[in-house]
Amino acid sequence: MRGNAGWSNRSMEIWIGRDGERHGPYKEDDVRAWLRSGQLSRDDLGWREGLANWQPLSVLFPEETRAAPPPFAPPAAAPAAWPSHDMPALEDHAGFWKRVAAYILDGIVLWIPNLLLGNLFGAREAELALQQAQAAAGGNPDLLLQAMNTYMHDIGPAALAQLVLGWLYFALCESSAWQATAGKLALGIRVTDLDGRRIGFAKASARYFAKLLSAFILFVGFLMVAWTRRKQGLHDMLAGTLVLNGRAGRQQQPRRPAAGDGTFHA
Repeated sequence: MRGNAGWSNRSMEIWIGRDGERHGPYKEDDVRAWLRSGQLSRDDLGWREGLANWQPLSVLFPEETRAAPPPFAPPAAAPAAWPSHDMPALEDHAGFWKRVAAYILDGIVLWIPNLLLGNLFGAREAELALQQAQAAAGGNPDLLLQAMNTYMHDIGPAALAQLVLGWLYFALCESSAWQATAGKLALGIRVTDLDGRRIGFAKASARYFAKLLSAFILFVGFLMVAWTRRKQGLHDMLAGTLVLNGRAGRQQQPRRPAAGDGTFHA
């Protein structure tokens, strides 16, 4: 691959800064072609993973910008609008403990509705019946097993109702304009797709039910948030989602060029 010595051999994704706005990410080959054609100026800013600050494209791609024609009109002085530490929103992943705190808050929000649903569908009666059966069993393992089987059967409707409640709560909230449950809103984080966009109800539902797998494998799927590069749990990977810092509407949604048109859009 051409370019500065510090660049890796694989193709990079590049963010473009123009007129105080971020655009992208774009493929490196496309950025090089736009520089050669004059659709991008050598004075436009660029950022890629691994850079601490935004840099002019003339610094990132010096061999392309030497031959690039001058822009039709100089762009606005965008660097003054951005702090030097500004990073693309897609790299601002919510950390493990912040997500744990949000989940605890959501558990508190759902506690009373779950309690009411459990009582409505006979969970309390099933628990009392189990206690009475265990007392009457007198340590007999066969009777104890029979009592537990009866309890699991009786508790089924309540457990199903609580599962549906949790599904609707998480899926509707995370696919809403908020992109977050009450707990995530309180912690200032949101759920997005892999391009930083709002997810739909189907993807939010897939994410919720994938959490069952994350929990089933001894909660390792949740613990993966602590060490994966993009702070994704197993359910995030399966559903194709990210959890990012910042509330919905406060970050510019990233834009990509129309597929196959070969033109830079700003």
